[in-house]
Amino acid sequence: MDHRQIVASALASALALGLMNTASAHGGDASKEKCYGVAKAGQNDCADLSGLHTCAGEASADRDPAEWKYVLKGTCKDLRGLSEAEARKQTKS
Repeated sequence: MDHRQIVASALASALALGLMNTASAHGGDASKEKCYGVAKAGQNDCADLSGLHTCAGEASADRDPAEWKYVLKGTCKDLRGLSEAEARKQTKS
């Protein structure tokens, strides 16, 4: 292998690892699901249903039905959370 091939392989590996970490951070984990209405202020996982923000940590109120967090699959109802369809009905988004 020449120097260029080694560098290209290293960059490709780093990129692949970065993409895997991004997928996990954004719910690539099949054992988790979005649960609406359970996030505390500042502890949501991403954008809200209303489009007021697009980032994690920007929820302004506890248990806002437009805000969500990833939870273990099957535990959302135990937390008194909502599915996306239920949250949309409550927020009329």
